[in-house]
This record gives sequence, structure tokens and C-alpha cells, in this order.
Amino acid sequence: MIIKRPRYMDFLKEYKDNEAIKVITGIRRSGKTFLMNMFIDFLHQEGIEDDQIIHINFEDLAFNAIKDEMDLYHYVHDHENKKKKNYLFFDEIQHVKNWEKAINSFRVDMNADIYVTGSNAHLLSGELATLLSGRYVELTVYPLSFKEYYDYNHGNPENRYQLFTQYIVDGGFPAVDIAPNEDLKTALKKGIFDSVVLRDIAMRAKTRDDKAIVAIIEYLMGELGSPISATNISNALKSNGFKTTTSTVISYLHLLEQSYLFYQARRYDIRGKKLLSTLGKYYVADTGLRNTRLNRGFRDNLGHQIENIVFIELLRHGYEVEVGDYSGKEIDFIARKGNEVKYYQVTEHLPENSTRETDNLRFIPNGYTKCVLSLSQFDTGVVDGIEIKYLLDWLLEE
Repeated sequence: MIIKRPRYMDFLKEYKDNEAIKVITGIRRSGKTFLMNMFIDFLHQEGIEDDQIIHINFEDLAFNAIKDEMDLYHYVHDHENKKKKNYLFFDEIQHVKNWEKAINSFRVDMNADIYVTGSNAHLLSGELATLLSGRYVELTVYPLSFKEYYDYNHGNPENRYQLFTQYIVDGGFPAVDIAPNEDLKTALKKGIFDSVVLRDIAMRAKTRDDKAIVAIIEYLMGELGSPISATNISNALKSNGFKTTTSTVISYLHLLEQSYLFYQARRYDIRGKKLLSTLGKYYVADTGLRNTRLNRGFRDNLGHQIENIVFIELLRHGYEVEVGDYSGKEIDFIARKGNEVKYYQVTEHLPENSTRETDNLRFIPNGYTKCVLSLSQFDTGVVDGIEIKYLLDWLLEE
């Protein structure tokens, strides 16, 4: 059974034949290549012929001879359709040196619709931003959402909680979720972890010793949802025999973000209306990857694992997400999109005879959406103007 991803397909259909270059990013194995192949199938259904499509996956040895912008430039012009519009698909293009120069040339001198994918945020930095500023649109592909996982597994009201606990452990990598048994799922997740660490992090760090990188990853995975200090990580590594510095840890943290393995939620002073420079939080791209690496189950640090899932879901819906600080009271998430601002608290359940989870939101000025998401289906309603929602209902909303 194919896992269809209509939100991403709709985006590509909307920008089809638009002069903007479509840049598809996201963690390795999140489904970028499969999405590209689905879109190529759609083009065929629309009457686009094979000789109008050039599709290169730069992790395929068949294209190993394409090393730099000139190799790419000559290959495409040797294979282009001179009479009709061309559709150019370049998968994992970060392997080609100075690729952005070739892409800019195709944009200028060809009748072409251009799509590129990459597994590193560095793709959108430096010269690309300069050459193609205002001329590209980005689509970030995440592992499957709980709704996608639920639909694939024929979810219903009776089994949705069980599916959710399974989702925390399995995660959302498509290849993992369609695997027929637990042993294969575990092996696939270990393989994804190794490829992200070795190809997308250690290689960019220009180090053959990935043990310190893995130690930092495991530290962050164990501290999901907790304030993180590079100095504390450095001290923890030193106590375990690693020779490292705070500046080295900071550079590795940056690489972890660039690989889309982790996302940082910075702290925002709501009253002072400014971002704070310290003690942000880190969330992992996929809880399944975390639980396999640490050999943990869904109950381990459950409160922060569901917080992680909410954070990624907000990113998936296009929000910028920060951790709020209101006079020392923490707001789990501030979600912003344009002029829209929403405030969220996330909890396993509302404590009896306590308003702790709603108190922090009560001080936020009225006029903004304020919501508590609870993993208990019995926690619903409105308290002091704050909506209480069952987390699974929220995750399954269209």
C-alpha cells in the first residue's frame, strides 16, 4: 500500500510551471525522493512525455561522473528536449560542487520547470541565497504525521490510542512504517541514524571520529523538552572522557540542525518582546529514531515525547515555534504564522485540584488562541477562557 502525502503533492501541483525553483528539503529518508517520483507520475498523467523529463539522483552511481556545475550543465543540455518544456529533477543535489550556478543557468537559458532536493539546510545558505534570492520556494518534508500514520494503519476511534503509542515507538519514516516486522523496523531506523550521522553530520564536520557527535545526539535525545546549554553538554562529555570545548559543541549543534535531525525552539520573553539567547530546547525529528537509539519505550519521558510530537506538528503546519517565558512562567509553545499567534501547553493529563497547566496561559493577553493539549481524553472543555483539547483529536484534525 502506497502512503499518499496529499499536502506535499498539492504544494508541488500549485507551483507546477511556476518560474520559482522548487527546493524540497528534510531529513534523510523522510520521503523526498518518493514524493518526487509521485510527482513525475502525475506529470505523465498530465501528458508530459519521458523526453521532457530529466531526473538525476546524485546518490545513484550511474551519475557519479557529475562532480561540479559544468558536468551538470553539459549533461542537462545534452539530454534536454529542444522543442518542448523540460522538467528537471535533481535529487540530493548537495553532492554536486557549485550546483547552484548550474541551476541558475538553467533558470535563465532554458524553458524548464526545476525541482531539487537535499538533506541539509546548508543547501539554502550562502551562494544559493544570493544567486536565487526571491526565485525559489521551499517545501520541507517531515516524517509521517500521526494522521498520516493513523490513516495508513486504518485507524478508528477504538484503536487510536494504541496506534498513538505505537507511533511514538515506530516514528514516521515511511520505509519503517511499511516494514512487515519489528526487527526490520529497528534495522531500518538504525540505518537511517547511521546515514544521517555519517553522511550529513560527520562529513560536514570533517571528522572521522563521530563518537563525540553521537554522544551529543544521545544527550539531546535523553533531554527532550529540557532547557539545553552548550556548556552543560561540554561538561557532560568531558566527564565521560571526551576532549571537547563549548565552541565545538555549539558547532556540532548547528550541524545537527542543518541535517534536520534536531530543531531548536528558542526562548522568547513575552513581556519584553525579545528572543533570549540561552537555554533553548531541542526536539528530535522523529521519536521512533530516538527510542530505537536509546532503547526506550513510549512511556519513557512520555510528557516530553508528546511535547516533541506537538512541536514537529506545528512546524509541519508552517508555524515558527518558540518556548515562551512570561515573568518566569513557561509557556510550552508560541506558534506564529504571519499575524497569527497561538499559545500551547502540552500535558499527559490535567492534575486534580490544580490549575498549574492553565495558570501560565491565563496571564497571556486576550485576543490570542490559548490551548492546553492533554493526552487524557477526559480533559476537554474551557477553563478561564482557555480551550482544553484531547491531543489525539488535535493531531487528527484536517
